[in-house]
Amino acid sequence: MAIKDTKANALIVAGVLCFVCSLLVTVAAIALRPVQQASKLDDKRKNILRVVNMYEPGMDIDEAFKQITPKVVELDTGEIVDGIDPATFDQYAAAKDPAQGGRSIPADADIAKVKYRPRYATVYFLYNEDGTPRTVILPISGYGLWSTLYGFLAVEADGNTVVGINFYQHAETPGLGGEVDNPNWKQLWPGKKLYDEQGQLALHLVKGGVDPNAPDAEHKVDALAGATLTSNGVSNLIRYWMSEDGFKPFLDKLAAQHAGAAAAPSA
Repeated sequence: MAIKDTKANALIVAGVLCFVCSLLVTVAAIALRPVQQASKLDDKRKNILRVVNMYEPGMDIDEAFKQITPKVVELDTGEIVDGIDPATFDQYAAAKDPAQGGRSIPADADIAKVKYRPRYATVYFLYNEDGTPRTVILPISGYGLWSTLYGFLAVEADGNTVVGINFYQHAETPGLGGEVDNPNWKQLWPGKKLYDEQGQLALHLVKGGVDPNAPDAEHKVDALAGATLTSNGVSNLIRYWMSEDGFKPFLDKLAAQHAGAAAAPSA
């Protein structure tokens, strides 16, 4: 029997099609969720490996990541927390959850413009053969020109010397602020020092290039050409996350542990 060509019938057919299509999309999204989550985890692991120059295309990510040990730290004390599983802990979600110790940051203190601070954060250790820490990888984030930049900063066991930096998510302008992805710019970071001899945070980006002969050159990195606000954003996120409100209590403990191990007589 032919269906009459009326507005009511047309609306019914359109409604049925919309329902069927939305149902198919929902089913597909649910079915693909495990695949998407696995892909997201792989991407995160790749970026952690990249920041310590351990990533190679085509490598077995699961096997390579066995060398990395994630741990959860309490930011206020710098202590390792044993009761939280780093495999499932999401510090960015926890930052917005008062039940997990997250809190909003007062506007005058929010130099990185991240709005919320977690009580806990996941850090990633790379160990020497003797079991002592060699490198620690810290999650960092902060607002640039157009977006929040998410990345990792790797620091030696002295709690001060930069090993590398890598941003894995942002929406900065390609060719300008987007140059945070440029390997040449990222190569300027290794060997830089976060803190001066008095323990004060000193690392920041500067315009016009760094004079390698300047006495404070180890605390400076070239700013991104034509991207002042993104460069300021990177400086600000370093200032925040390496401060007492961020990872400094943890880095101080790491540095003390490193100094103690270095001073201990060998067997």
